[in-house]
Amino acid sequence: MLSLARSIQKSWGKTLKLPKSKFPPRVAPQDWDKYSQRCTDTLYDWQNKTRPAENTFVLHDGPPYANGTLHVGHALNKILKDIIVRIQLGRGKRVQFVPGWDCHGLPIELKALDSMASNGLIDKSKPILPSVIRAEARKLAKETVDMQLEKFRKFGVMADWGNRWTTMDKSFEKRQLSLFHEMVENGLIYRRFKPVYWSPSTGTALAEAELEYMDNHVSNAALVKFPLVDIPSHLASDPLLQGEKLSAVIWTTTPWTIPANGAIAVNEALEYSIVKTDSHGLLLVAQSRLEYLENELKDDITVIIPTILGSELAGKTTYRSLFKGPDAEPQPIIAADFVTAGSGSGLVHCAPGHGMEDYEACLAHGIPVFAPVNERGEFTDQALPSDPSWLSGHPVLTRGTNAVLKYLRVNGHLLSEHEYEHKYPYDWRSKKPIIIRATEQWFADVSSIRDLAVKALEGVRFVPESGKQRLENFVKNRSEWCISRQRAWGVPIPALYNVETGEAVLTKDSVGHIMSVIDNRGIDSWWTDAADEPAWIPPSLQETGTAYRRGTDTMDVWFDSGTSWSGIGASADGYPADVYIEGTDQHRGWFQSSLLTFVAHQRAANKSPVRSPFRDLITHGFTLDEQGRKMSKSLGNVISPTAIMEGTILPPVQRKGKKQSETTHDALGPDALRMWVASSDYTHDVVIGEQVLRTVHTSLTKYRMTFKLLLGSLSDFHPDRVIPYEQLQKIDRIALMHLYNLVTSSQKAFDSFEFYKAVNAANRWANLEFSAFYMETIKDRLYTLKADSTSRRAAQTTLFHIYSYLQEVLGPITPLLVEETWEHTPEAIKTQIEHPLQRVTSIPPSEWQNPALENDYQDLMAARSAINSAQEKGRNEKQIGSSLQSFVHIALPEGTESSALHRYLDELPDIFVVSSVTISTGESIPEVIEKSEWHHVEEFELNGQVGKVYVYPPQDEKCHRCWRYVVPKTEDKSLCGRCEDVIQEFDDKLEEAVSTNY
Repeated sequence: MLSLARSIQKSWGKTLKLPKSKFPPRVAPQDWDKYSQRCTDTLYDWQNKTRPAENTFVLHDGPPYANGTLHVGHALNKILKDIIVRIQLGRGKRVQFVPGWDCHGLPIELKALDSMASNGLIDKSKPILPSVIRAEARKLAKETVDMQLEKFRKFGVMADWGNRWTTMDKSFEKRQLSLFHEMVENGLIYRRFKPVYWSPSTGTALAEAELEYMDNHVSNAALVKFPLVDIPSHLASDPLLQGEKLSAVIWTTTPWTIPANGAIAVNEALEYSIVKTDSHGLLLVAQSRLEYLENELKDDITVIIPTILGSELAGKTTYRSLFKGPDAEPQPIIAADFVTAGSGSGLVHCAPGHGMEDYEACLAHGIPVFAPVNERGEFTDQALPSDPSWLSGHPVLTRGTNAVLKYLRVNGHLLSEHEYEHKYPYDWRSKKPIIIRATEQWFADVSSIRDLAVKALEGVRFVPESGKQRLENFVKNRSEWCISRQRAWGVPIPALYNVETGEAVLTKDSVGHIMSVIDNRGIDSWWTDAADEPAWIPPSLQETGTAYRRGTDTMDVWFDSGTSWSGIGASADGYPADVYIEGTDQHRGWFQSSLLTFVAHQRAANKSPVRSPFRDLITHGFTLDEQGRKMSKSLGNVISPTAIMEGTILPPVQRKGKKQSETTHDALGPDALRMWVASSDYTHDVVIGEQVLRTVHTSLTKYRMTFKLLLGSLSDFHPDRVIPYEQLQKIDRIALMHLYNLVTSSQKAFDSFEFYKAVNAANRWANLEFSAFYMETIKDRLYTLKADSTSRRAAQTTLFHIYSYLQEVLGPITPLLVEETWEHTPEAIKTQIEHPLQRVTSIPPSEWQNPALENDYQDLMAARSAINSAQEKGRNEKQIGSSLQSFVHIALPEGTESSALHRYLDELPDIFVVSSVTISTGESIPEVIEKSEWHHVEEFELNGQVGKVYVYPPQDEKCHRCWRYVVPKTEDKSLCGRCEDVIQEFDDKLEEAVSTNY
């Protein structure tokens, strides 16, 4: 028995308490679903059943569009939402996060048409029944929602997936129509013939939020002269003008709008001149634009009348239209504030059917709206009634523009033409230029609720703060909202039209009646029922004997999604949601439509004060590649979230023990995607690429190894053996101070939605304060001391606190990793603490926050850095390998006897990871240093004074168990006294165990 015990005893390695954990260095892809399920669906169900309903946090999902596969922009958005929700879960809230999808609109309709055409089901050149389009669009939208839902879940997003909503749900459409009904009742919906953004490529009106601007659009600009008919009397009597033909000069980047010209505008405060040219007669132009005119005409000009105020011209001058024929009534020159002398000629051609400002200016003077352009963006016969063949059927942006310029040139009205590069609006779906075109459209009155909407934003927290000004500006600069679209796939605008006159009927009673029919027959019946189906006509209209037809316009998709707050219900203080978070483009889209519809609803209900639908409004940027370019398929720089999780975006690696030819991709998992999101300052555009993901992978690997080390070190720890704070060693208290700073700074960053600051703090802590400092200092007592020694238990106590709080810090960011750590947590610990993702986070004990320890730490680090530098010199000269192969002497100046180095003297060997540390004050140094075969010295600063560290060879022998050089050379033994005690205890316990077994 004793011989057996002695043989085991000689295996000193078995007496070391090295970390033991089965926590893997990397998570296997086959385990992703297991951990994801636990930390998403299971966790959401748990909190929904156990957390009190009166303490609910609501994050309302801005619905992604159900069209196409997910990209990293989707991942950025959904993961940010999930992080916010998980933080609030950690604050003890019940969270409500119900995902939604925007399912109506043109892109899905076009995709449906393409799908049916490619399958030979339709001929796109022929009319197609709306019911056919709607059925295919609904099918495609549902398939896309199902596909996107599953991919979102792969990101580790915790949400109420089972109750997800879409804008094509019957219940959603019913609430949307109810709000529309409410707005009709309150006079906020009206129909008007006026200019709107029109997309010839998709044949529908657009909202401003559906535009994107191309910076390098090229237009054919022109200088055009309009013959004046009447001029002010004092000019008409001027001898210099007698018998001369005088023309007003305009400059335009849209010559195709000249057939719809209704007026010419001047600025009353500007000064104008009449000049004579050799080739073009007398011309009226702004005085400040004479040099520009001369350069453009390549002609000498002579000033005839130097100064005429715009106020003298406005209302007293008329001119002849260039396209309406000689018998047309002369048209007026009017005043408008938007006319400037900064470009062009200082006179502006106004086409009220093709310009928003033109419309407003002409409306004030009773000038009718005229827009001779059809829904395909082609001229109609009315563009040039006297000879329609010139223009009719030509697309206005291409052949139509050329035809107009040719007509002007042939008739002597074109002064010059040139290409002009400028910013121009495009249809964000077809990526083709739009036009402004007057049509009959339905509008929501924004002007009457605009002030209320701006006031509702006063109580909102914006992240970043600049978002408030941006959203306010969009609302303030808007007077109405075009809500009608000329498509089949959407919620119908429930209007009826007099078959004979075309007059629209949209009243409280008519909309209410139509809603009840929709409720009974289904929304598709609006399109499928016979045209003369009487069920849709309210009794009050049926009694008149007049025939009515149902309208074909659908509602703007922004109106659809903008009413989604109606599915939440406002909280006690009036806010439906605590947080809205979407991309910066939503200031003119979903944020604005949600605000306007909610304010309209509150005004109808006489609510006071009026609230916004969100308490906090957060915006994030777009995703860019590492060259700062926006991601697009054409550039080939699009990155799939799946590729990131599977690691295929990074080069393959060779695993240890594998052949040179055997490589594999290092799967990064959902947490890598999440770590990228959390570590980005999302208030700006966010960069992603191989280098960024390498950094993310490095951070995740560090956390995995940290948890593996913590779990291994706590494998024999029980929470009921926690050492009180006052009994911890000084270095343990410094570690807890660092932990306190990490936790509180992370919580502060979480509260301000600055997640990247929490990640930065955690990365810094993991690499410097924990790994490079604390773990290095405690390895000796953690691994070599008696299992139940106070010193070792103090280190484990500290590690236990670190483990618990690190789980809480990383829980919102890397929930799968934290879930996995819980699976590997020792049972003794599991029975004493809550699941990390179910805990209510707390601030660490205040006693851990000790500024004096921070000062001590800085002094210790200054000395440690100097020691490391001196040791590096020894390594370079092949004098030492391990840092334990060195003794250290610290020489401090007079007056530093109370320094941290003195007070921590008994812990300095652990802190510096050396075998011995001595300190002296003054100039003299121990003689042993001078006599040693080598030594290295480095200086460091201590409280404004200079200290020195000396690194020299150990003066004792190496202990073959703990490897410290602490065995006196006078003693012929292999172990130090401390290790002998541990071995003896181990031997005694082994003998006792063997005796018991025998």
